[in-house]
Amino acid sequence: MDVAAALRAFIRTVERGSVTAAARDLGVSQPAITKQLQNLEGHVGARLVERSARVVRPTTLGQTLYEASRSALTTIDAALEGVRRDMGEIEGLLRVHAPTCVGVKHLHGIVMKFQKKFPTVTVDLVLEDRVVDLVYENFDIGVKYGRPEGQEIIIRRLGMVRRILVASPAFLAKVGPIETVERLAEVDVVTTAAVLSPRDTLTLLRDGTSIETSVRAVLRTNNALVITNTLLDGYAAGPIQQLLVADELADGRLVRILPEFEVKSQEIFWAYPSVRFMRPAVRAFTDFVVPALRTIEGIEVADQVPAPIRPPSPGAVPAKAAETGGTGSTADEGEMLFAAGSQGTTPRPLGRAAQSGAHR
Repeated sequence: MDVAAALRAFIRTVERGSVTAAARDLGVSQPAITKQLQNLEGHVGARLVERSARVVRPTTLGQTLYEASRSALTTIDAALEGVRRDMGEIEGLLRVHAPTCVGVKHLHGIVMKFQKKFPTVTVDLVLEDRVVDLVYENFDIGVKYGRPEGQEIIIRRLGMVRRILVASPAFLAKVGPIETVERLAEVDVVTTAAVLSPRDTLTLLRDGTSIETSVRAVLRTNNALVITNTLLDGYAAGPIQQLLVADELADGRLVRILPEFEVKSQEIFWAYPSVRFMRPAVRAFTDFVVPALRTIEGIEVADQVPAPIRPPSPGAVPAKAAETGGTGSTADEGEMLFAAGSQGTTPRPLGRAAQSGAHR
């Protein structure tokens, strides 16, 4: 029996709570996972998992083995990749999750540049507008809008995503100039529900002061491309992430309205599971992509928008140790943050993915 392969099958099954999902993640058949679990149980002489019609959960002995073997296998993987790194090889599969808006507009191009530098790295780039559990869904890295909560992950603050008010010259030619907040309330607006109150009011910020104004939201959508195209077509004005329309503003297809105001900005984070040591491919990808994301027009970096670092929750593993086993960190001093969750807790076999349209 290949003990390492059996342990990998066991660990993934516990994390996913499903033999089928574990087989899919590991690229093998469901019977192969079942056989590996049976062999492992025979090898240790104890039942390790309890199976029901809906979920697979570890027994008490299985939980003990899971907690001990998870970090051990990760250490072995990191050591093997470290040898390849020392030989000049950065390779392997990276699974990356990001919101559609920043992913399509910016991250996709950065990934292709990374692969030109490291052609032996394969990237699964999953772009969708929902909250994911990085561990449960087997992602190495995630780009997240808003501070992640309740997951065993380490987060690195990238900056603040600015939202501004824009319109096309054609729209302004049709409705006239929009030079006051009162005038904004009189024109058609395209937006997302994420920035509107239940009473269809929009909160505008100026010099640290907030102003609420009613707006005529003729179109609401959770898709950034729809908002951009609606603005470009001269159908409405509206708030939008600056990083989505920087080119259109530069060439005059869109113009800012009420430039003294902004809509509330949102934090953006780089995240990865704290239960894994940082593999060389993950480290190389982080070192390449994070600086590139911070140069995007519309993301205000940390030194421009200070953010306090909250202390870790009780039992949390320090960021540097969590990512490198105590041998160092690629993050700038003070940039590593802790999300809720702690090491050694019972793994969550059921995912907590929730639909979200807050990334527009």
